[in-house]
Amino acid sequence: MSEPARFDRGHTDDLMTFLAASPSPYHAVATAAERLEKAGFRQVAETDAWEGTSGGKYVLRGGAIVAWYVPEGAAPHTPFRIVGAHTDSPNLRVKPLPDSGAHGWRQVAVEIYGGPLLNSWLDRDLGLAGRLTLRDGSTRLVNVDRPLLRVPQLAIHLDRSVTADGLKLDKQRHLQPIWGLGHDVRDGDLIAFLEEAAGLPAGVVTGWDLMTHSVEPPAYLGRDRELLAGPRMDNLLSVHAGTAALAAVASSSSKPASIPVLAAFDHEENGSQSDTGADGPLLGNVLERSVYARGGSFEDRSRAFAGTVCLSSDTGHAVHPNYAERHDPTHHPRVNGGPILKVNVNNRYATDGSGRAEFAGACEQAGVPFQSFVSNNSMPCGTTIGPITAARHGIRTVDIGVAILSMHSARELCGADDPFLLANALTAFLER
Repeated sequence: MSEPARFDRGHTDDLMTFLAASPSPYHAVATAAERLEKAGFRQVAETDAWEGTSGGKYVLRGGAIVAWYVPEGAAPHTPFRIVGAHTDSPNLRVKPLPDSGAHGWRQVAVEIYGGPLLNSWLDRDLGLAGRLTLRDGSTRLVNVDRPLLRVPQLAIHLDRSVTADGLKLDKQRHLQPIWGLGHDVRDGDLIAFLEEAAGLPAGVVTGWDLMTHSVEPPAYLGRDRELLAGPRMDNLLSVHAGTAALAAVASSSSKPASIPVLAAFDHEENGSQSDTGADGPLLGNVLERSVYARGGSFEDRSRAFAGTVCLSSDTGHAVHPNYAERHDPTHHPRVNGGPILKVNVNNRYATDGSGRAEFAGACEQAGVPFQSFVSNNSMPCGTTIGPITAARHGIRTVDIGVAILSMHSARELCGADDPFLLANALTAFLER
């Protein structure tokens, strides 16, 4: 076995920078693309004819990115090794008619995206970020990264039942944030404000995809700073690790035997059924076009896919000290114990025995410990892009990730060592 990977605080520092720069899926893929550009990757347009040249390339579509590195002399039937992840996180998203309010308060109308822990969005300073679409069809990113919005919780004096019955939130009535004072609700105020924030002329924005985010920055936590608290770790932690791993393999002096790929999709939190989700055609189109651009045939495409392996990397559940009975009694993943291998025999995760061996080999090569996760039999199991990727493309897929607490909260918690250990395991997997 290789020497154990030594914890690099610099990697986790960089993850914190990545999280802060990525308040929306659109910002996340732009940040990943910028890092890949520095590693020599170049963007290709889906509307252009592709050349079969070697080197690093990537495609951006909305909140998704697919990047790949073709080694010099790679044959058309060369298989792919894919790190899959997703860019979206549960949050509050702005409705088509955002300007609302009542009783002298100005509010923003929001819709619930995915399955957030709603209470975690209360009494928290929120910014607003996302994508603006202009009259000419072009887009502009916007990020108001300061306290702009707040969902105020009702005082206990006005709801004494909270102490006995627990907090009960109506998604329509109780989650609408305030952003100012005023008796007159004026249509267009929020978008006009964002046009100014983005440095755009008034009236040029005709479409938007906007979402709230906590403006509290990521931070080390604990007596010995051995924990990391921050937003959107589900699943930007994996996007960051996959980006770092792909850049490292592309920059290495040794040529990988396969074609390493990063596929970071949008819309995982609501089912992946979109043109930028894992259940859409994006990944398959990119892989096929890469084969055909190198002079390959359908036979080459089939051979390449048959030899391809995907690691679906998403966060999982660390054992919770206050709710240990909710976990399987013999599987207790711990933070800073290394990445987890996620197993479910009903195919909520795509891992099987051969997949376990694949991941174990990568971890051994990297000198990284790993753990196993399986759900308590009495509780439903979540799922990932793994089973979707396996079924849609016929690609052998393994589900892995990092164990965290507070999943789907506005602010999640992981071990400060685990992001570095995951990145090392992903790098070894792409190199194998």
